[in-house]
Amino acid sequence: MKNLFIDLETFSSEPIEKTGLYKYVQGSDFEILLMAYSLNGEPAQIIDLAQGEKIPDWLSQAIESPEYVKHAYNAPFEWYCLSKYFGKFLPIDQWHDTMLHGLYCGYPAGLDAVGKALGLPENKRKLAIGKALIRYFCIPCKPTKTNGGRTRNLPKHDTDKWELFKEYCIGDVVTEMEIEKYLAAFPIPADIQRQWETDLIINSRGVAADLELVHGALNIANYSRDELMSEAMAITGLENPNSVSQLSKWLEGQTGEKISNLRKDTVVQMLDRKIVTGKAARVLQIRQELGKTSTKKYNAIESAICADNRIRGLLQFYGANRSGRWAGRLVQAQNLPRTYIDTNLLPLARDIVKKSNTEKLGLLYGSINNTLSQLIRTAFVAEEGKILIDADFSSIEARVVAWLAGEQWKLDAFREGKDIYCETASAMFGVPVEKHGANSELRQKGKIAELACGYGGSVGALISMGALDMGIAEEDLPDIVYKWRQANQQIVNLWYRVERAAITTIQKGMLTSVNGLIFSREFDIENNLDFLTIQLHSGRKLYYVRPELDTNQWDKPSIAYYGINQTTKQWEQVLTFGGKLVENIVQAISRDCLALAIERLEMAGYPIVFHVHDEVVIECPKDKADLDKVVEIMTSPIDWAKDLPLNADGWVGDFYRKD
Repeated sequence: MKNLFIDLETFSSEPIEKTGLYKYVQGSDFEILLMAYSLNGEPAQIIDLAQGEKIPDWLSQAIESPEYVKHAYNAPFEWYCLSKYFGKFLPIDQWHDTMLHGLYCGYPAGLDAVGKALGLPENKRKLAIGKALIRYFCIPCKPTKTNGGRTRNLPKHDTDKWELFKEYCIGDVVTEMEIEKYLAAFPIPADIQRQWETDLIINSRGVAADLELVHGALNIANYSRDELMSEAMAITGLENPNSVSQLSKWLEGQTGEKISNLRKDTVVQMLDRKIVTGKAARVLQIRQELGKTSTKKYNAIESAICADNRIRGLLQFYGANRSGRWAGRLVQAQNLPRTYIDTNLLPLARDIVKKSNTEKLGLLYGSINNTLSQLIRTAFVAEEGKILIDADFSSIEARVVAWLAGEQWKLDAFREGKDIYCETASAMFGVPVEKHGANSELRQKGKIAELACGYGGSVGALISMGALDMGIAEEDLPDIVYKWRQANQQIVNLWYRVERAAITTIQKGMLTSVNGLIFSREFDIENNLDFLTIQLHSGRKLYYVRPELDTNQWDKPSIAYYGINQTTKQWEQVLTFGGKLVENIVQAISRDCLALAIERLEMAGYPIVFHVHDEVVIECPKDKADLDKVVEIMTSPIDWAKDLPLNADGWVGDFYRKD
C-alpha cells in the first residue's frame, strides 16, 4: 500500500465552529485554497488551487484508488472537502485519521496539542502563526476604507502572508507524518478503524430537524425574555436587572443581607430558605428564568442545519480519552435537557410552539423557558414518510461492573429482570424492598448509592448526585456508603485488585491480569514513548501516557500519568486510583457494547441518525419500524462477553423524546 498524507486550507463564509463541517463545505462560496501532500514520506508538495494550479491527474486518481491509503489529521474534513471537489463521495475505507491515532493512544485532540504532548522536535510541530493566517485568508473580512471595502482577503492582497500560508500548510503535513511515525508501534485495531468509518457514514447521514418548531421556540423565547426584563426593570428600577453588581446592591437594600454572589445554586438556596421574599423573591425567580439555556440549543440547531433540513456532524468519534466514548458536537445531543411533559401532551406543546403562541404555552404548561427547554429533544424528527426507532441499553454500566467484578447477586437480579434499586436497597438493609410496597422508602437510598458509589465514591459523591436534595439527611450518608460497600464486596475488591495490578505493572513492567483485563507496560524507546495499557475483553486497549508512581495524601503509592487535567484543561500529570481506573474500564466496555450494536444495526439495515451515551436513534421507513427486532439485535450475545446480561428498551415515534 502507498501512503498519501494530505492537508487542506479552505474558504467558506459559513462559520465552521457554529455550522459544523457539513454546512461549511456546502456553503455556496466554499473552495479549497491549498492542498499539501506527501507520498510515502517524500518531501511535502503544495498545490495552489486559489491561484489556478490544478491537482495532477495521478494525484486525482490516487485519491480514489484503493492502492493508496489517505492520511489526514481530522480526516473527515479532508474527506468531505475533497468529496465536494470531485463531486462524489470518496471511498471512506481508504482514509485513516491521524487525530484518531493520537486519541486512541491517550493524547489530546488538536495537531498542535498532540505534537507538544508527544515531544515532537520544534521543526516538526504545527506553526504557531497558523491561526492568524487562517483568520486572514479562510474567513470573510470586515469591509473598511483601508481594505477598499472588500469582504475577503485573496493571495494578491498580501503575497508575503500567502507564501507563509503555503509553508504553514506544508508544515501540517510534516507534523501529521511525524505523529504517525511516532505512534506506528501502537496501531489502531482494525475494528476501531471500521467503527470510525461507520461513524463517518452516520455523521454524514445526519438527522432531520423541525425548523418550524425551532423558529417558533426562538420567537417565544425572545418575547418571553423581553417581558421578564420589563417586569424586572419595573420592580427594581434598575437599568439592567441582569447585571450582577446592580442586582446584588438592590437585593442588599431590600433584605439587609450581604449578597456574596448570584450563582445558580446560591439563588436556589436563597429562595428555598426564604432568605428573600416578596418583590426580591420575584426578581430572583425572573433571574432563574432568564438564566435558563433553553434557546441556546435552538440557536445551535438553526446555525447547523443544512439546506435539506438535516443536521450533520453531531458526534465526535473517540471524543473521550481512554474510554473512547463519543462526544457531542454542535447541538451537544449528549446533554440535552430531560423531558418531563407527559408523552401524550408533547404533540400539543409542539403545535403551540410552532404557532409562536406564548400566552397559550404559559397557560397550559407553566414556565415558558422550562417548557421550551424540555421540547428541544423533539426538534429532532423523522423526515416525511419515515419514523424514528429509539433503543437504549438499560443500566449498562451497573451491569458491566457487576459482570466484570463477578457480583453474583446483582447479576442474578439483572437476569431475572428485577428492579436493581430495590434489590440494592434490600442487600444494603437486609429487608425486602418493593418499589410501591414494603419498605419502599429505602429504594431511594438504594438508587442514590447505586449511582454514586460504583467507582469508589463516598459521601461527596452522594451529595454531588443530589442525595441532600432527595431529602436524605447528611448524617445518614456515611452509613449508606458503608452498607453499599458491604453489599457489593466483589466490586469493592475489584477497585483494589485493579489498582494493585496497575501499580505492579508500573513498578515491575510485568504483565498482570485481573478478571480478563491485561495490564502491560509498553515502550518505544527510540521515540521516548511509555504507556501503561489495559487490554479489554474486546481486544481494545486503554492508554495511560508516561505512567509513574507518586505518593498520595496517605503516604501510599498513587498512580500518575499525563493527560488533560479536567480543572485546568492543560496537558499535565494527573493522579488516579483503583475506583477511577474501574470507571474508565467499565465505561470503555459499555462503549464497546454500543459500538458493536451500532455495527450490527447498520448491517441489518437500520440506519442510525445519531446516538447518545447508550442509546441509538434510527430513522427508517414506517413499514420496517420493528422495535422488538432492534432490541433483539442490541442484546444479542457478544463473543467476548457471552454471559454479560444486556437488556434494552425503547419506543417508536415521529420525534425524539426521552421516556
